[in-house]
Parts: sequence; structure tokens; C-alpha cells
Amino acid sequence: MPVSLLCAVDVYGRVYSLSTGGQQWEQCRDAVLEFKRVTAVQQCCWGIACDHHIYLNVHSSDVPIRYQEETFENQRWNPVDNFSDRLLPSDRWQWSNITGLEHQPLDSFFLPSTNWEWEGDWYIDENFGGEPTEKEGWTYAIDFPATYTKDKKWNSCVRRRRWIRYRRYKATDTWAKIPSEGHSGPLPDPFNDISCGGWEISEEPRGRLSLWAVSLQGKVWFREGIHHHSPEGDGWEEVSLPGEVVQISCGPGDLVWAVLWEGQLIVREGITRDCPQGSSWVVVDSPNPEAGAIHVAVGDNVVWAVTKDNKVWFRRGINSYNPRGSGWIGMVGEMVMINVGLNDQVWGISCEDRAVYFRQGVTSSELSGKAWKAVNVPRDGDIRSHSSASSSSLHSAGCFFSGEVRAQSVMSEDSDTENGPQRAVLEGATTAFTAGPSIPEEVASLREAEAKSPPPVLVLSPSLSGGPGDPQWSNVDLEEAQTHLAVGPAGVRGDAADTCSLSSVATYTLCQEEPYGADEHPLWAWVSGGGCGVDCHSQLNWFNSATALASSVQSMSLSISPAQTAAWRKQIFEQLSERSKREMDNFKHYEQAIEQSVWVKKGTMQWWRDWKPHKWVDVKFALEQFSGPEGNQDGILFLYYNFNEEKKYLHAFINEVTILVPVLNDSKHTFAIYTAERTKQRWPIRLAAATELEMHDWLALLSVSCCDSRGIQGPPSKQALWSVTCKGDIFVCEPSPSLEACPYPTPCDQMFWHQVGGHLRLVECNSLGVVWGVGYDHTAWVYTGGYGGGFLQGLASSTDNIYTQTDVKCVYIYENQRWNPVTGYTNRGLPTDRYMWSDATGLQECTKANTKPPSPHWTWVADWAIDYGISGGTDREGWQYAADFPTSYHGHKTLKDFVRRRRWARKCKLTTTGPWQEVPPIPLSDVTIIPCGAQSSVEPIPLWAISNKGDVLCRLGVTLLTPAGTSWLHVGTDQPFKSISIGGANQVWAIARDGSAFYRGSVSAQSPAGDCWYHIPSPARQKLQQVSVGRTSVYTVDQHGNLWFRQGLTPSYPQGLSWEHISNNVRKVSVGPLDQVWIIADKVQGSHSLSCGTVCHRLGVQPMEPKGQSWDYGIGGGWDHITVRGNSFEAPRVRMPSVTPSLTTSLTDPLRPPPTRKLLSFGNTENGNAVRC
Repeated sequence: MPVSLLCAVDVYGRVYSLSTGGQQWEQCRDAVLEFKRVTAVQQCCWGIACDHHIYLNVHSSDVPIRYQEETFENQRWNPVDNFSDRLLPSDRWQWSNITGLEHQPLDSFFLPSTNWEWEGDWYIDENFGGEPTEKEGWTYAIDFPATYTKDKKWNSCVRRRRWIRYRRYKATDTWAKIPSEGHSGPLPDPFNDISCGGWEISEEPRGRLSLWAVSLQGKVWFREGIHHHSPEGDGWEEVSLPGEVVQISCGPGDLVWAVLWEGQLIVREGITRDCPQGSSWVVVDSPNPEAGAIHVAVGDNVVWAVTKDNKVWFRRGINSYNPRGSGWIGMVGEMVMINVGLNDQVWGISCEDRAVYFRQGVTSSELSGKAWKAVNVPRDGDIRSHSSASSSSLHSAGCFFSGEVRAQSVMSEDSDTENGPQRAVLEGATTAFTAGPSIPEEVASLREAEAKSPPPVLVLSPSLSGGPGDPQWSNVDLEEAQTHLAVGPAGVRGDAADTCSLSSVATYTLCQEEPYGADEHPLWAWVSGGGCGVDCHSQLNWFNSATALASSVQSMSLSISPAQTAAWRKQIFEQLSERSKREMDNFKHYEQAIEQSVWVKKGTMQWWRDWKPHKWVDVKFALEQFSGPEGNQDGILFLYYNFNEEKKYLHAFINEVTILVPVLNDSKHTFAIYTAERTKQRWPIRLAAATELEMHDWLALLSVSCCDSRGIQGPPSKQALWSVTCKGDIFVCEPSPSLEACPYPTPCDQMFWHQVGGHLRLVECNSLGVVWGVGYDHTAWVYTGGYGGGFLQGLASSTDNIYTQTDVKCVYIYENQRWNPVTGYTNRGLPTDRYMWSDATGLQECTKANTKPPSPHWTWVADWAIDYGISGGTDREGWQYAADFPTSYHGHKTLKDFVRRRRWARKCKLTTTGPWQEVPPIPLSDVTIIPCGAQSSVEPIPLWAISNKGDVLCRLGVTLLTPAGTSWLHVGTDQPFKSISIGGANQVWAIARDGSAFYRGSVSAQSPAGDCWYHIPSPARQKLQQVSVGRTSVYTVDQHGNLWFRQGLTPSYPQGLSWEHISNNVRKVSVGPLDQVWIIADKVQGSHSLSCGTVCHRLGVQPMEPKGQSWDYGIGGGWDHITVRGNSFEAPRVRMPSVTPSLTTSLTDPLRPPPTRKLLSFGNTENGNAVRC
């Protein structure tokens, strides 16, 4: 579960946050002003202070908020001056935007506010379409506007180049004031309420938010232009109303409700991607006509309300198509206010005790929840006060404080003048809360008493404060001091803290931060869960106060020294060893009772028949397992079936099984069993169980049996190979020392793969044992050292280091239409057209109703929505246009476009377990770890990654003890990246999203982020997709599946000289620490059909032959990722006799088999290198 924050404001205006992984409220130390209320989302928090102005607090991140400003310099050629800035009157500006319509000189760019700063000066972009340009960055064309090229031609009459400058948002983790200005000037009145949401309306632009605010006069304002590159927004726009509004609430989607002064509610309609502020209001009656509504809170599909009698109401029937709902349901409990957070979870503040309450049992099927439960955790100041109280109990037994404490009953005029602004803040806070939620009478009387007569303030005399070496001792009445502290004001002179001694600091801190007594709970005024990512499965430690337990544990730990603990452990271990030895010696003379054991497990399944017509056949399945006298275990699988009224069977030895794979199937619980022979044929034994539980039982049993027969126990080794299937299942293989032997390596089809719990999209590792993974939702995970998880339970799974893991992915379907001259675009196509609702290929019909999650383990978490983020762009309605099916699509309609399509997406979620822990908070798209030898000691371990937004990151603090590292270091780039790899000698190569390659220079242990990027030209007319760097080799895969090898790499010139084509139909490549090359290949010939997603090994890779000679096929298909960067087993060199010409030919010619074993390769070869499939 990602760590997120619940925000709250107490009645004294202090902002606190509670982490989902923490157990105490943390006060926002940067808050200078008191706040009335806040509204939080995951990336930031907005608030209204006591001065009625809006403030923004953007949470800091290892990836800074950067915005790229760009302008273009245009020139035209003339016979006299050659290319110059003397343009024609009809030409564009000399300095303009990309369209040439706006005048943009370099000195016309300014920072939006004081919260931004420039990273550097303007510089020329020398990258064009993924290829480097000339040194000055010019691109040429015939005229404005036209198609530009990087090469100058004889008819190039105009040219342009792009200038870039970056600005960075610097006001993170601090409250930045937002100007109260609209398009026509300052706003007429200050704000009284605020609500933030709308991030699910559209993913473009990135980080888009909707901010709604209510002024003191009841007007509603909408903040425009809030997104990732502009967190402050552009300006305020007034929204017309049917009446005066007192409070407003905005959900993550298109739900916006507000409360009128009369107690009625209004709903905003017409909120879309292109119109986030909506179009009209609809009035909804209050739940109780006699007691109007005073508060409303909305989420994705829920609306909660509070009436004047503090009753809580739930609105049923809410969805995107019916934002008004159908009726009110009264709920148990009395609340001052309600807030709906992520996943429609509900928070509230009780009317009785002003405590924060959480609504338990809220799920997608039961949105109203079950019961209220108080959030019972201390504040950070409470823990210090408890420690001070415990210290006071010790001092009362005869100990004394150092320094002299004196009481000052009346403040001087100088102190009032000196602390004038702070005093004004306190007075403003007193009046500010009158417009917000009501304050209990005891709090109001306390504030009134403070205003009339300030209580005594403890001031430490600087002249009598002793240093650590010469303490001053004096007796202090602690009970009286704490009495004064309990009623002390919120602000105290800060210069006193500088002169405090150690013991007085605790007392002073309590005076400064604790307006409550030691045993009093805080009184809350507002709570916001918009940034708190919890759900019904979240394990929270908020509901049982651990203060007493922590103090008891602390006192116990203080009484037991580490030396005593170590002595006790040693003594217990010796006693257990003696007992075990004594009991074993007493039974040595007995003979072994059982020399060999055999047991059988039987069941009924369905089998996908090997021969045509292929169909599911009912069979009986049996596993016979036996163990010998030496403890070795083995077994046989039997599959009994009837054919032509004759009983037959198939069998497979357990030690011949190479992998057990769960298979995606909409209607059956299916898994496949591979052996070496069936791996060659690409045709496994495919079985279907009656239930999911039965399938998991068989998989777990078979997996344990296979591992026992091969002597594999415990977690994977540091040298293991990791792979991921298209389904997201994770498999590991323990390599043999001869796996990379030359010329006779271990055949790939004989490698045994066993499953590890969890669900990931990719995994990367190294030989030191550091393993990272990335999920489909871009969440980063680190391997914990355990094994098992998922369906592997009991002996097949470790008892510790197993954690809950979630993953979210999108399921896509396409809506297709064809144009006709009568009705325009309709869903009536030609007989030869694809289905009007289909998958991406158009060969399979996929409608909203019949499309299901990938497997029964996945559950829908959202409704179908139009996907505007598809490559190629879309129009406002999400359509892409083309001349016909299938062809390339674009986002604008032309006269030649007769078909169109748009993609619909729906999110589904998987919850499982595995030896993985989340690495928050930045989502990643790629990760790489330096490959090294097993005996090498590299700390910290270099690890690089790319965020899902394309930012390049370097992980700091990665060691064997802390494989998750400590923090991210952002590495600046001029464009977003998509693939990265680090190899031997800290070689870092990366692929940008435009398909260009880059090399990072000067990366070392002293400079882990390097100094600059070097642009590497891509292969001709190819855009690269993925890169992998080994000890001395660099391989890349382009978007058409071509595998390329970088030639000419030397220590003095690590960028290399040129690219050489190796093979086609490659999906992924992984280069290991021995420069071994493994790939995931498509269109591999099997006995029945072509197989996609097959693991293949490059044979013949040697220092003098880094490109290898041919391919050996392994497990497949259905594989999506493999990494061999942990395998550093170097096979012993074998001196071979002279190779005969026939053997040499067999290694390079796929049409002639080798003398011992068939070495398969892709299609034809030239010069010993496969070039096509």
C-alpha cells in the first residue's frame, strides 16, 4: 500500500498529517498562520488561512517540477546575406512559437511567480526527431511552414532552430500564497471554503486538478490551469449560481455538490474533459426539510451530507450518468463535518468529542459502510509530553532541572511590538473560526480568557543557564509549571529557545506546542482524506493507541542490556543443542522403520487434447511421489483418458517437468505443464481444474514436488535468472555452471523454472542479490529475500518477508465506425470490416458487456471511460481517423478519412502476496541495476530508473542491507526517456521516447549521476525501443523488433562507432555480466504454430565473438520479460580439438543439423549472423 497522508486542522488552526504507515499526527511545522480548513490530494494540499487567503503546499519529491520554455529562431536565405534574420513581410516573427503565430523573443519569458526559479540560461536544442543535428541546431525547409529536415539542401530557403530554458518550482513543503485575482483584477471578497478534485476527469494535461472556492458573499469561483507544470493555476473564474453558497465539495471525477444558505443542495452538471467547470446547476432538496443541510461531501460514486441537527445522510443512486442520485438514507452518528477521500472512504469529525472518525466497511458493493471508528493516535507533541511526564516522575524522586525558571505574568510593551505580527495572527485566528465549524464552549472561554489576561510564560534566564560541562542545579515545582503550561498561549518568544538547557527544552517545547493537557485528546475542526489512499484491505494502526505499550516496551528495553540479551541467546542455543544431541544418541541403535515411502494424490480434471479436433476432455489425474532411503524424492504424473472406447494414459516424470504455468482463460481455471520435449514443440500438457482453489492446490503440490526432486529449497539464489510472463507471473531459474559454457552450454529447454509469488511487469537483478520489479501500475517493488506467496502456502512459502501486493492495469477495447454519405460516421460497417466493438487487432469482438477482467483474480475498480492518451492523438471526443482498417491513425479528420476508432479503458485490480515490498512514492516505467561479479563488493550499488513521466533517476543508498535505497537523485534531461540500462564500468545508456539513444558520461562512484548526455545516432530510419548493457556489450531493440549490436566500444571511446543488425522479431533483450545475451522472441516455429514470447539464448558469445553465432530456444510462448544480469557463473574453459568444417557449417546454417543436438536459429544467415525470421 503506498504511503499517503490524512490531513486535519484542530480548533487552534494547526495543520496535522497522519501517514497510513505511521501512528501519530505530525504537525506541519512550516505553517506560520492558523488555518480554517484544508483540502488535500496526493501531490499537494490547499488551505484557507485565518486571513481568508488561499495557500498551496506542494509535497516535495525526488523528481522536481520542471517546465520547459521553448521558442524558435527563424531565418530566411537571401543572395546577399545568406541566411539572416531579414525576413519577408509575410513571414513569421524572427522569434516565435512552433506555429509562428506568436511573437516570443527570449526576453519576453518571465517566471509565473516568486515560487519559481530558472535552472539555467537559454541553450540550443541539437536533437531533431531522435537524431543529432549540426552543431548550431538548424533545421531546413523550402518555406514557412513546411517539413523540416536536419540536412541542408539546394532548395532550402528557410531554417529554424529551437531554444530551450527550464524553470523549476521551488516552493515545496511550504505554504505559498495564491493571489486572489481573476481575469479582470482582484476578487471583491475573500474566501471561506475550498475543495479540490477532478483529477480523474482527464489524464491530459498531467496532474490536472479542479479547485472550487466559496467567498464570504456566497459566490463560487473556479481555479483554471492547475496541472503538474503549473501547480498554482492561472486565475479565478466566477461561476454563476442560483443562490448564495456556504460550502462546496468536489470529487475525483465529475461530481460537484454545494450547500445553499437556505439549506438546499445544488449539483453541477455538464462537467467534461473540455469543460471541467461544468455548465449548469440543479437543485436537490435537503434530507430533512426542517433542518437544512450545512455540509456535503462527494467522492467517486457517493454523496454524504450533514444537516443542522448534526445528523449524517447518505445519498443513494449516485453515478456519472445520474449525479443527482435517487434518495437520502439516514445514517447512525452525529458529525460536525464529513469528508470523502480516495476509494470513496469516509472521514468525519464527531459532534460530541471533536475526534476524527473513519467509516469502516466501505467497499464498491457497500458504499455506505458499516460503522464509525475513532482514529485514536497521539500527536507528535503528545509523545514528547509523555516523555516529559515520565521525566518529571523521575525528578520528583530527588532529581532536579538545570537552570533557573521564572514566571513573567505580564508581557512588556517591547515584546508586544516585537511579536506584533505573530500576535495579530493569533487574534485573527480567534475571529476566523467563527465563520467555520463551531468551537466548544470550553475552548471559546479559554480563548476569551487568554485575550483578557495572558498567562505566565516560562522564560529561562540566560545568565543562569548552565552548559553541558558545568550544569547549574535548582529545584522546580513541576506540578505548578505544568499547570501554567497547559493554559499557555500557542506562540512564545522564539529567542528563549536558543538559551534553554536540555531539561528546560522539554518544558519549553510543551509550552510552545501543547495547548491541551497531558491527558486531553485534540479537538479537531476539519479533516481531508483526498490524498489518503486507503481501502477495505488496508492494514492501519490508527485505532489502538500505542503510547502506553510503547512506553512499557521502552522501559523494559532500558532494563535489559544488549549484552544480557546476547548471553541469554547463547545459553538457550547451547541447551537446545545438547538436548537434540542427547535425544538423537538414544535412538542410534534402532533400525530405520521405512526405507522407501510412496503416496498418491488423485483428482479429476479436463485436458486440452493434443490432436485435432482440439477440445476439452474429462480425465483422471494422479501424482505418484516416492522417496528413497537417502531422502531423495521423485514422482510421476499420470493422465488417464478414453479414446475410441479404449483406456489410455500419458505420463511425465517429475524431474523432467521444466515449468508449471497458470494460463489465462475466461471460463476455466487452467494451467500448463512443460517438459523438455514439449518445450521444443511449444505444446504443453494443458489442464483445467473445476475451481480456482483446486487449481492452486495442484500447482502448489506440483511445484513443491518438482523443487524437491531437483533439490531446490528456500529463496532464489543471487545468480538466479528472473522472468515474467505476459500474465504478470514471476518465475526464477537456478543456472548451472555450464549454462554459459562454450561450445556446449546447457540447452535452454532443459532449464527448470519455478514460480515466485507476486505480480509484476518487469524484474531486474544483479549477482549481489538486489532485485527490483515494476508493476503494471508503475509501482516499484524490491525483493525481500523470502520465497513463495500467492498460491504457494505452507512449506512452499517462507513465513516472513511475505507482504500484500496490489497491481492495477487497464483493459482496452475499441469502438470502430465507418463513414457513409447519408448518415456520416455510424457503427454500420462493410461486411469485410472488423467488428464495430473489437480488440486492437479487430479480429475479436469485444463489447463493454462481454469484456471481462484478465482472470478471476482481477476485479473491476472503475467504469468504462474514453482513453485520450493513445499514441497518435485524438480529437475532443477521443476519435482517431484513418483511410481504412487497419492503417495508421491520427487525431484530426481529413477528406480522405473514411473510418475512425476510439479506445475505451477500464481499470481492474489484483491483490496477492509475495516477497516484495513497495518503494514509494515515485512510479517507475523502467529500472536497471549494475551487473557485477559474484565476489565483487560494490557499495553503494548503482541503480538507475525512469519514472512513468520519463524522468531519469539515480537511486542513492542501495546496499545489501538496504536494497530499497534511501532517496532518488534526479538526472536532468531535455526530453522524456523510456528505457535505461547500466553496464560494466558504470556505462549508462538510455532510450528517449522519440527513439533516440543517449550515453551518460563520467558516471562513477564519486559522481553517481554523471555530468552530461551524449546523443548517439540511431540505426538508419529506426526508432529504438529498449537497451541493455553488459560488461562490454550494448544491445538495443527497435520498435519493429530488430535487434542491434553496438560496434566499436572501447574504454577510450565508450560511445562506440556504429550499429550492426543481429536478428528480427525480438521483443526484449537482456545482456548479463558475462556479456551473455538472452531475448524474448516472437514468431518462433513450434510443432503446431508460431509461438510468441519465447525465451532464447545467444550461442557462441565469446570475447573475440561478442555477437555470437546462433540461437537456442527455451521456454515459450507467453513470456514478456527476462533478466540474466544476476548470472555471473563463468564455466571452466574447455580446450576443444580442431573444429571440422561440417561442425562449423552446422553452427551457422540452420538448414543443416549439428552432429549432436539441433541448434536453432532465426531464418537465414549472412556472415554467421541471423538477419531475418
